[in-house]
Amino acid sequence: MTIDVYVPGRWYFKTPTNPEGQPLEDPWVFTNGVPIAPPGRLHVPLSRSGSPLDFTSAGVGFTPILSERVAAVFRDMALQDVQLFPVEVEGQTQPYFLLVVARTVRCIDDGASEGFRLWTPEQGRPEKVGQYRAVSGLRIDTTKVGDERVFRLWGLPSSLIVDGELKAALERAGIVGGRFVAV
Repeated sequence: MTIDVYVPGRWYFKTPTNPEGQPLEDPWVFTNGVPIAPPGRLHVPLSRSGSPLDFTSAGVGFTPILSERVAAVFRDMALQDVQLFPVEVEGQTQPYFLLVVARTVRCIDDGASEGFRLWTPEQGRPEKVGQYRAVSGLRIDTTKVGDERVFRLWGLPSSLIVDGELKAALERAGIVGGRFVAV
């Protein structure tokens, strides 16, 4: 699941801040694929105003921000896999939620994917060595996925994977702003 950049007049968000507008210490904490402690009140400033969406990402961490309608689908179908934290979106009075996907699965299928590159020690990021730096034509090995409805990929935490039933429920809800790519 990713943002649909082709929605006409779509809005874009900056990285979430505290209510006083100060940057967060670690904007990537929301997309690491693990549960987190409640972050407290957060504000999501606009990068570009436009049409409100049900699903979009915020700032450098690509943090998913959901409308109440879409958050309800995740809450109903994948509560064991996610955390939802209320956020204040600039210029909006209706509720929005920051989505933390709290599960990671090691299931990238290297053989079925078109190609991949791994982080190496020479690239100066020791915490990433052995993880995926890039994957083209991403495919996953579904036999390595358990009962997760939504998860991040080990070694490629920027990817947000939803199962077919959750995808169908989001489509029935009429999600605007998100799109699905088969992996």
